Amino acid sequence: MSISNQPAMGHIPEFDQQKAAELQAERRSRIESSLNKRHRKEKAFKAMGFTAVLLGLCFVALLFGSILSRGLPAFWQSSMTTSVYFDPNVITVAAKPVPRSGESPAAFEERYIAWQGEFAMVDWDSLLVNSVLAQDPKLAAHRDEMINIFSSSEGYRLRDMVLADQSLIGKKQDIKFLTAADVDVWVSGKIDRSLPDEQQKLDPEIRQLADQMKTDGVIRNTFNTQLFTNPDSRSAPEMSGLAGAFMGSLFMMLIVIFISIPIGVASAIYLEEFAKQNWLTDIIEVNINNLAAVPSIVFGLLGAAIFINWFHLPLSAPLVGGLVLSLMTLPTVIITTRASLKAVPPSIRQAALGLGASKMQSVFHHVLPLALPGILTGAIIGVAQALGETAPLLLIGMSAFVANIPSTPVDQATALPVQIYLWQGNELRNFFEGRTAAAIIVLLAMMIGLNSLAIWLRKKFEVRW
Repeated sequence: MSISNQPAMGHIPEFDQQKAAELQAERRSRIESSLNKRHRKEKAFKAMGFTAVLLGLCFVALLFGSILSRGLPAFWQSSMTTSVYFDPNVITVAAKPVPRSGESPAAFEERYIAWQGEFAMVDWDSLLVNSVLAQDPKLAAHRDEMINIFSSSEGYRLRDMVLADQSLIGKKQDIKFLTAADVDVWVSGKIDRSLPDEQQKLDPEIRQLADQMKTDGVIRNTFNTQLFTNPDSRSAPEMSGLAGAFMGSLFMMLIVIFISIPIGVASAIYLEEFAKQNWLTDIIEVNINNLAAVPSIVFGLLGAAIFINWFHLPLSAPLVGGLVLSLMTLPTVIITTRASLKAVPPSIRQAALGLGASKMQSVFHHVLPLALPGILTGAIIGVAQALGETAPLLLIGMSAFVANIPSTPVDQATALPVQIYLWQGNELRNFFEGRTAAAIIVLLAMMIGLNSLAIWLRKKFEVRW
């Protein structure tokens, strides 16, 4: 048989080479198409992620911009500073009584109450009007309307000043007075001036007088320190402040810190490092995770049932609010602490045990210091979350009106979130809308401060291994 027509060894026919080239080109085309498709998806995902972040930042900026634009002006309020002359012809009150020889305590108490009653008969408002007229005599024609310019509580403030120090009678003293809430709304432009008279809360004469006093520089816009030093007020809305709510929140946060954090951290250390893994610990872990997802209002119902109805603790007290918020914060503290302990490498424990340390020494001398940044961060975030809670506090009566600043955790009080809720529903909306935003700014500043503290502590105690 002749082999001259057979292809040589290793020789590839031209047809096979062409087919291989086509297959290679097709494979390259598929690979390039797949890569291009993957790159397009990657670019689309990056674009969507960037858009989502940008959209989120826009919403945050819109939220903060809206709050700041409404709240910052509320830190300034219409007021007037005048030199008040405590005219002895107006304050016709005898000297403060002192016990007489042989006088019974009941008789002295009767004389003292009668002396205090004399102060109620003094025309304190006339002192205010006279001080303004002495500053700007052109306003004498509006003497009768002028009393409506002042806050209704300023006369009582003068009375209390003289009650505390009778040596003021016959002297002059520069005092800053707040204008009435309706006057502040009018002169600051928070109400539509084009509304008809029947829809305006102020009479035309008082509106005209307020504008004139604003033009003459008698009424000025000054920083409102009463917002931080006064409790809430219903009789004089312009005097309402955040001092009572701030102290109530402060007492509650102290209770949360001293109850929730130690118990939560100790529980997490035991469950993560010492407890045996069995069905009982599994049930406990599942329930802790479930409690972290329970709505906060349920904790309010629990607190009302246990602490108020069963233990008979005082209603609307920071003590009860702090206990309720401690129960609500416990799952968060336990979960974050356990996560921080799990993040410590097992080699740290093994090395400590290998060097002869006991289990207790291994945990408290080696593992816990390394987990401390995460534990502190979780604890502070839990406290910040409790600071902003409102629903559980409403159910234990902390929405009640409290006109005094609490001095102990068992005194009646409210909290900053609840105060915001109450002001938002106030009928004098034009005035309290700005104050509500100002209270939100204070609350956000406290929460941002706590979160900044958590970040700082995390960086300070962070240890790399």
